[in-house]
Amino acid sequence: DYIYINCFEQKIENPGELAVKMSPRRFSVGADGVILICPSDKADAKMRMFNLDGSEGKMCGNGIRCVGKFIYDNGIAHKDTVTVETLSGIKTLKISSADGVCKTVTVDMGKPQLEPEKIPILLDGESVIGRPIEVSGKSYNITAVSMGNPHAVVFCDKIDDLELEKIGPDFEHHKIFPEQVNTEFIRVIDSKTLQMRVWERGSGETFACGTGACAAVVAATENGYCKKGTEITVHLKGGDLFITYTEDGSVFMRGGAEKVFDGVYEY
Repeated sequence: DYIYINCFEQKIENPGELAVKMSPRRFSVGADGVILICPSDKADAKMRMFNLDGSEGKMCGNGIRCVGKFIYDNGIAHKDTVTVETLSGIKTLKISSADGVCKTVTVDMGKPQLEPEKIPILLDGESVIGRPIEVSGKSYNITAVSMGNPHAVVFCDKIDDLELEKIGPDFEHHKIFPEQVNTEFIRVIDSKTLQMRVWERGSGETFACGTGACAAVVAATENGYCKKGTEITVHLKGGDLFITYTEDGSVFMRGGAEKVFDGVYEY
């Protein structure tokens, strides 16, 4: 859940500070962060995403689906295929609608990066697949993936009992991640179904993470739990996402997009 601001009609001078002020759940609007929907000379719109702590993120999978819905529903780009510029490049979105309103969006998330220096992670080798690291005095096998932002994927038998508020920050700020990291804890239910909890850098535990779900499916495939070319259901606290890691190495994410409310914020 993000706060989306239409910057086709206004200019925000201090979006990081605004995200810090608007995001607290007890003392303000309440959200995982703020997303600006801006004009673009390269795509139908440009997305800028700011976390709870005011830091800017390069990519947000769930956020970009809602940006697609916003520009479709508001007539900025009322067409079946729209494009959105991000700090991780231009993404193409397929809109599924009913009665002129966007219901679901499929995003071409591009190809994942597995090379350590491109994630980035300070480990050697061509990739980091199921490699042990020590966090909070315990050994965890991680698979490192970039989906425009860095992810560390950990496979566990039980994830509901994990104390993410304790171990999440230790992953996020681990010395091998120079740009910090999002961490996904995954339970493999079967070859087509995963359960996921996520600790996002700059935001903490969230109900869903689109890039994280994509990274989870890539990691599950690279570790032999899933197969390429199959749509994988990822169960998250906020609902289900449907991810396909294709034979040519591209990742597609499908999921819903819902508007909760409109409002005016005095700042």
